[in-house]
Amino acid sequence: MDIRGKKISITGAVRSGIGAAKLAKKLGAIPFVSDSGSKEKLQKSISIFEAESIAYEYGVHSEKVFNCDLIITSPGVPTDSPVLVKAREKNITIISEVEFASWFCKGGIISITGTNGKTTTTALMNYTLNECGTKCYAAGNIGEAFSEIVLDVKENEFVALETSSFQLDFIDKFKPQFSIILNITPDHLDRYGNNFDAYISSKINIAVNQDESDFFIYNADDQYIKPNLKNKKVQKLAFSLKNDVPAGAFYRDGKMFFSWFGKTEKVCSTTDLFIKGEHNIANALAVLSIAKLLNLPNQKIRNAFSSFKGVEHRLEFVRELDGVTYINDSKATNVDSVWYALRSFDKPFFLILGGKDKGNNYDQIRELVQKHVKKIYAIGSSAQKVFDYFNSIVQTEKKDSLEECVVSGRKEAERGTIVILSPACASFDMFDNYEHRGKIFKEAVNKLV
Repeated sequence: MDIRGKKISITGAVRSGIGAAKLAKKLGAIPFVSDSGSKEKLQKSISIFEAESIAYEYGVHSEKVFNCDLIITSPGVPTDSPVLVKAREKNITIISEVEFASWFCKGGIISITGTNGKTTTTALMNYTLNECGTKCYAAGNIGEAFSEIVLDVKENEFVALETSSFQLDFIDKFKPQFSIILNITPDHLDRYGNNFDAYISSKINIAVNQDESDFFIYNADDQYIKPNLKNKKVQKLAFSLKNDVPAGAFYRDGKMFFSWFGKTEKVCSTTDLFIKGEHNIANALAVLSIAKLLNLPNQKIRNAFSSFKGVEHRLEFVRELDGVTYINDSKATNVDSVWYALRSFDKPFFLILGGKDKGNNYDQIRELVQKHVKKIYAIGSSAQKVFDYFNSIVQTEKKDSLEECVVSGRKEAERGTIVILSPACASFDMFDNYEHRGKIFKEAVNKLV
């Protein structure tokens, strides 16, 4: 697609916005970046725009935004934000950064979404393909923005693209060769007006433009995916922890199998998978499906699975001190993620819970907390909600900081227990992002003596 001379406005001036602006300029367009954030917050972005001679504004979305042929919006800008509402009123086309970057991708796109597991699965996909000798890049919500790396991707290479519902809200022609939906559970309902159906529709968008030459891989154990898929043309493969599937990957008796065109083969065992937990077996089955569709050798798949050590901030081992294990699960930004965390270990927990609430319903983990949690430390703007819900179930104490939780855990946790940060909430009430939250937690843990 030729965008030379086109005026392109970009809302949001952080990672996706920076990538989109740089790509647009490189391809001969005239980018203009607008962000309502403060100069102090955007200092790093501003220095990049000035170095690249890219026009920008901060602190406001002015009328300049609408003097364009196209708007590229970042995932952090809500769909109902005034700037996007006004753009729609003016009939200006709005697309997401992943849509924009996909126009210029010469290689294959493996788009991965789901309420939970996106980052781990994307990282494992990228690692497995590269370990098997197939060049792959990781981008999207993991690593760099898609726009930053897209021109580096050659034919017969791939991009493992972590794709959020926010990015999928604004796609048009986005057509991955492979798409994956790992699971769908209520999340980000604050963004979708408490409309779960709208959230489901955003996720299902991942496959809307695929055809018979493409592949859709989905979790057959999830009740929401298959009934909501409208695309009848795309080739469909399932993965399941519960049942054998005729096309796709499944788990049975500690082994992972792949079925395709009437042939079923054992590919590996769960003992080959370094990262633990039932949810990671499901993530690995999704990766295995694509690895087999690409005819990658079983032994190399096994080697990759056994040497992949997981991703930072997702059930990440920090240290063991006097028999107490400290786990950083800062990326657990919803209740479903905490459910997986509490099922991944056979030890009692001291659980750090809370942050910016997204409409959480804690009923899902009530029973697991009763069985496995010795104490909850409630933090952040939702601390009172966490306290009110759990105080009658388990000992619960409100804390003012992560550091205070870690110090209390050091005093109170007995040998053979786990102190885990698995907050079930967004981080923006106290931290820049979940990475910042996890970093502060790890620093506090590593200071313990």
